[in-house]
This record gives sequence, structure tokens and C-alpha cells, in this order.
Amino acid sequence: MDGRLLIFSGSANPDLAREIATSLRMTVGRAMVGQFKNGETRIKLHDNVRGCDVFVIQPTCIPVDHHLMQLLLLIDALRRASARRVTAVIPYYGYAKQEKKTAGREPISAKLVANLIRTAGADRVLTMDLHAPAIEGFFDIPVDHLQAAPLLSDYIHGLNLPNPVVISPDAGGVGRANRFRERIGAGLAIIAKQRPEPDTAEVLEMVGDVEGKTAIIVDDMISTGGTLVEAAVALIERGASKVYACATHGVFAADALEHIAHSELIETIVTNTIPQSPTAPDARVRVISVAPLFAEAIMRIHKDLSLSALFS
Repeated sequence: MDGRLLIFSGSANPDLAREIATSLRMTVGRAMVGQFKNGETRIKLHDNVRGCDVFVIQPTCIPVDHHLMQLLLLIDALRRASARRVTAVIPYYGYAKQEKKTAGREPISAKLVANLIRTAGADRVLTMDLHAPAIEGFFDIPVDHLQAAPLLSDYIHGLNLPNPVVISPDAGGVGRANRFRERIGAGLAIIAKQRPEPDTAEVLEMVGDVEGKTAIIVDDMISTGGTLVEAAVALIERGASKVYACATHGVFAADALEHIAHSELIETIVTNTIPQSPTAPDARVRVISVAPLFAEAIMRIHKDLSLSALFS
């Protein structure tokens, strides 16, 4: 790839953008990211990007619509300023839970967001742990899908937990939990749950032995925390000695952190794909940085190298 490598960021997670830039021995590009008095998003680039290979770092976390609009306008501004290639780096992909219709007369929002990103002018997407892997197929441009499992499993492995067993909180996460289990050399158990309504989970049954073991719940995101709290109670009732939780994206919507703080969980491990509040209640949350992984991926994309080594 010819052209200079540049990094820009919206306001969703500037700390992660700076950390990625530091790992690349760079600085984040200068841009105005704000609002007009009427509430509309205002974007203005202060650096020359003509002919450059540009990466825009912007997770679409809360407030989702606001951060999504920033991403779209940044991409459009870069395209109109003659950037040679624009890559949307979306550590957390909002609307990912709406990847299919669960009832009549509903939108497939994840597909719409993919269309918007492509229409804005993105040439490729770099993301991490999509809630539904099928979302990759919603894009008509290349998608590089990173995984946080190596980082999270390394941390868990370093704890030297006695007699560990990895827990999938639902049937859809069995593949993820099994890969995690293989990395740390643990057993596997599966929880069956149902959602009587959005953002509400009920544990129905569990398959697997957790008696006297250290349970590690593995999921892609923690939103309201309802699944985690209910799962932790079920695991303790079935004889688990301790319960930990791992997830890539710590959304922690509403009062999720307070619920987790008063739960059976010993520690909850997430990454910094979404910024975490330093004034959060004592929920025993550990944050692992994904900046070095994204920095390596960005450099490999810029140099047209394979990303396969990042998945081992």
C-alpha cells in the first residue's frame, strides 16, 4: 500500500485510539469532532490526507446513534479529502444483536448499519468479536474480524485457577466457549436460557459438571448483566466453588455494574473496546487492553500482510 499511514478518531473511545497510535509510534490525526448548536454532528479534518492510508477508530457504543453518525461523517470527510483508502476500525459494532428478524415487521439493523458504512465510503472494516459472525457477510467490502480470546485466556491462565471449567451462557456461544476451554485446558459446561423479553434472561437448565470447580463464564458482551448474574447463581447452586466472567465488550448498560457488584462473581474481565468509567461501583472489573492487537492488525493491513498469525 502506497501512501502515509494515518489514524483518526471520533469521540467514542479516544483513549484507545491514542494507545493504538502510541503502539505504532504515531499520533492521532487532528480533527474537529463536535456538534453545531442545533445538535447536528460537526466534523472537520485539520490534517492533509490526500493519497493516505487512513484508519478511523470509532466503536459504536453508547450513545450508539451519535457515535455511528460521527463514524459515517469522518469516513465521508476522508473520502472527499482524497484519502487513498479508508478503513473503519470498529472495536465494538453496535446494533449487532439485531442481525435477524425475531418477529414480523422488524428491521435487520445490523445489515442497515453495514450498508451505511459502505455507502459513506469505507474500503474495508476492522472489528472484534461480532455478536453474530454472519454480520461479516452483510458487508460487500473486506472485513477483518479480530478475536480477544487470546488476550482473555492468557489473563485467566495466569491466575492459575484450581480445577477450572468454562461456561457457555447460552447455546449460541458453545463454539466460543469451547475454543476458550482448549486454550486454558479446562472442562466445558453449557447453560440453557430464554429471553421472555429484550434485555431479560432466565436460566432454564445446565449441561455439565461444575461441582467443586472454578467456573469461568465466557461471552462476547455484557450488556445489562442479567445473564451473568443469573448464571452465577445457578452455578453456585450446582456446587461451583467460585465464579469468574470474561467478555470482550463491557457495555454495562443501565445499572449493570451495580448488579454485578452484588452478585456471586469474584471478578469480571473485559477489554477496552468500550471505555470503562473509572468511577464505577466496586464490581471487581478488570480491563485488558486490545490496543497492541489492533495496532499490529493496522500495520499488517497497511503493509498488505496476512493477519492469520493474530488468531493463534
